[in-house]
Amino acid sequence: KILLADEPTGNLDQRSGGQVIEILEDLHHSRGMTLIVVTHDADLGQRAERRLRIVDGRIDRDERSRA
Repeated sequence: KILLADEPTGNLDQRSGGQVIEILEDLHHSRGMTLIVVTHDADLGQRAERRLRIVDGRIDRDERSRA
């Protein structure tokens, strides 16, 4: 299963955004769901196992976390 989240914390305050991220991470860990998250939030991006940076419609960077 795959869950696509487009700017899931975009218009939320920090507390509410944190709660949304906790829910998404719980879905990932407890149900084995793949999450694809589109975000401009660099801090949120750092939590990902893999990050793709897209510039002008092209992949500019492809990074994996060192877990």
